[in-house]
Parts: sequence; C-alpha cells; structure tokens
Amino acid sequence: MIPPSYRERKNAAGKTPRELFTENHKELVSRGEKWMRATANQCMVVAALIATIVFGVAFSIPGGYDQKNGFPMFIRKEIFIAFVISDAISLIFSSASILMFLSIVTSRLGRTGTGTG
Repeated sequence: MIPPSYRERKNAAGKTPRELFTENHKELVSRGEKWMRATANQCMVVAALIATIVFGVAFSIPGGYDQKNGFPMFIRKEIFIAFVISDAISLIFSSASILMFLSIVTSRLGRTGTGTG
C-alpha cells in the first residue's frame, strides 16, 4: 500500500514503521497469537472427529460383505464407487487439516504471523 522505500525510512525517533508498530501493539500481537492457537485447537478437534468417523465408515461399508468371497455386496454399483471415492477424499482432507492445525499450534509465531519471528 506504500512505496517500498517508505518501509525503511525512519521517523524523528529513529524508528522504522515496523519497529514503531511492533512497539505500540505488543499486547495486540500477544492476544492474536492466543486467539490463533485456541482457534486452531478447536478446529483440530473437529477435524479429528471427522477423520475418526470417516476411518470407521471405511471398514463398515454400506451393504456389508458377501459371505462367499468377502467382497462388498455393492462393489459393481456406481453409487458405491462414488461412496468409496468420497470417503477416501474426506479422510485425506481431514488428515491434512489435522496436520495443518497441528503445525499452527506447535509453531513459534512471530510478529509477521508466519513463524519467522
């Protein structure tokens, strides 16, 4: 929003805009970090519940298994294939979100909010 050269300019006290912002908003940064960690914790719980349910559904498939050969009863039905694909996608996305939220919770957040300090 401002020209790049302004980012390095100093005021009368000899401080750059970033230094001045960091000094004036320490509590805001601290509260933001606490909020982000709390939100990530809550989202991680929801993602874990979804992953648990999806994992369980993968083993208790609709229609059950054929007692003669052990294959699912609806293995040739298109809707069953759609179910299996959507279940796999749900498991992948919920696992990925658990890892993402875990990285937020365990990261060391800095003033940029990216973990770089």
